[in-house]
This record gives sequence, C-alpha cells and structure tokens, in this order.
Amino acid sequence: MNHSRTHLQASASIALLLALLSGLTGCRAPQPSSIPDRPTAVVSEVLGPGDALHVTFIGNRDFDQSQRIRSDGKISLPTIGEYRAAGKTLSTVQGELSGVYKKQLQNAEVVVSLEGSAAVVYVIGAVGKSGSVPFTRPITAFEAIMEAGGFQPGLANPKKVILVRNVDGKQLTKVLDLSPALKGKTTTPFYLKPYDTLQVTERFF
Repeated sequence: MNHSRTHLQASASIALLLALLSGLTGCRAPQPSSIPDRPTAVVSEVLGPGDALHVTFIGNRDFDQSQRIRSDGKISLPTIGEYRAAGKTLSTVQGELSGVYKKQLQNAEVVVSLEGSAAVVYVIGAVGKSGSVPFTRPITAFEAIMEAGGFQPGLANPKKVILVRNVDGKQLTKVLDLSPALKGKTTTPFYLKPYDTLQVTERFF
C-alpha cells in the first residue's frame, strides 16, 4: 500500500515538473548549456592573420622585432626565416621559438607578446556607440559595454543583455543580467571570446 502511494506521489511530482518546464519553455527559449553561466577565466585564444606580435630575444637583443602575422599565417624571423604562428597560442609560439634558437643562441629564451589583435567583439543596441571593440586583452561583457559608451541612460535594459556566440558553426545565445555590476555590487565577471556580439536591449515602458 505504501509502495503504491509512493509511486503515485512520484508520478504526480514528475507530472508537475514537466508542466512547469513546459510553461517555462513556452515563455522563453532554453539557454544553451555549451555557454558557461559564469566563466571566470579566458581560454587561451589562438593567433590569426592580422595579429601583431613583439618577439624579444633575451640572448641577442639585436634580433628583437615586431611582426604582423601575414595572410598565409606566417612571420619572418632572423636566421630561421619563415615561421607559422597562426593557429597557435602565444605560449606555444614562445616555446617553439625557444627550442628552435637553442642551436644558435647561448641564451635561447624568447619572449612573445601580443601588441595588437585583429580580433574584435561587437556591441550593439542601447549603448553610447554601437560598433566593434578591439579584443586586445581579456575583456568582460561589462567592460566591453563601457568601452562602447556605456548603457544609454533611461533606455538600456542592463537586466537583458543578449550574448551571441558562434560555436562549431552554430549561433548560440545567452541572456546576461549586468544590473548588479552597474549598481556597483560584487559579481563574477563574464569573459567574452573574440567575435562575440553583445546586444543591449531597450526597456519597455
């Protein structure tokens, strides 16, 4: 008897849960699970054509130079000639170059830094100045909006900022609530990736 009652209660709970989920999905589309809710770190991004690198040779400062990755993905370096940098992270390039120059320099340590990036993020909607924001450093959604002129007073809805991200050929979206950060509250930052788009929606009066 108790077993039957427990079974009925469980069935009722499942039915109630399904009804609630159905109601929620009827109001708004579910958020894609592939975009983390609160990422706290930026995954190392790969370099691409147009990125500007500064290469420092600790063992021979005469070799120091700045290079912009060409459309073929390569840069030209002293004594070794062509080197493919596109498709690799800064740390990978640095490690590979240090290994290559071991045979040529007593101190083969090479330091590679990013001087300028071809990557951008896009901020549109109710902001001071819609357009692209250079992705030259790890940048959060809130910082990108501030660099685009900030939220338009009285018009922007900071509780509904739509993030659009292309992942494996699919366009994924997520709604961010940036109102706590705007009020000066302590929050966990949401870091962007190159070519993300942020749309700041307008309030409905």
